[in-house]
Amino acid sequence: QVQLVESGGGLVQAGGSLRLTCAASGTLNRVNAMAWYRQAPGKQRELVATATSGGSTNYADSVKGRFTISRDNAKTTVYLQMNSLKPEDTAVYYCTAKQGITTYWGQGTQVTVSS
Repeated sequence: QVQLVESGGGLVQAGGSLRLTCAASGTLNRVNAMAWYRQAPGKQRELVATATSGGSTNYADSVKGRFTISRDNAKTTVYLQMNSLKPEDTAVYYCTAKQGITTYWGQGTQVTVSS
């Protein structure tokens, strides 16, 4: 079992920055990828960024060049640095951890970008 707790969301003006943090605990030895998803009201959940245990990262086209995903050396925490935020980035952001065929989800943190 893996438990995930997100923090760092909030209200920010367009053009501003936020850093989301996801702290993982539990049985982490076989977690092979962590990711951030987001879901805006009335929209489908969207994959924002992924970081594998091998160090590779991938981003949605909508956030490339603005968002950066990173993991600490112990691989127990994953971050999402969000710069140049836009109103369309407003959503609940979820952290996930993939372990084998199981994906664990955090409870989400709200990010609101005002214009």
